[in-house]
Amino acid sequence: MMEYQGYIGRVEFDDEAGIFHGEVINTRDVITFQGESVAELKKAFQESVDDYSAFCASRGEEPDKPFSGQFVTRIPPELHRQVNLAAGLSGKSLNAWVSEQLQSAIARVRESGAQKAKKSGRIVVKGAGKRRSSPAKKHA
Repeated sequence: MMEYQGYIGRVEFDDEAGIFHGEVINTRDVITFQGESVAELKKAFQESVDDYSAFCASRGEEPDKPFSGQFVTRIPPELHRQVNLAAGLSGKSLNAWVSEQLQSAIARVRESGAQKAKKSGRIVVKGAGKRRSSPAKKHA
């Protein structure tokens, strides 16, 4: 993963084309970038985020910022009851308990993804989005 001004980029390598390509993943807007080297990729990522900010400014819009830290989810009432009970039994608020569980799940997913990448021989680049109806300028 890559990070710049709070935006997170996910990167993949296209072996046939011989390029890295990425997308910002923590916004609803589409922000993409590509490069033939890690240095070129990093520069393209930063330029794409900067271009996106400039595009929004030219339209008089606020850029879609990375997430606020709040989300609503719908679960069955029985699961809600069980989650609330588990939080209470652990001596935590529902928010604190759910946050802890989500962090634990993310750690497991990252570990699993790293193991899969290692086994498959994929190139993993540390560091690499989407918008309403008017996409930001794509960096090519």
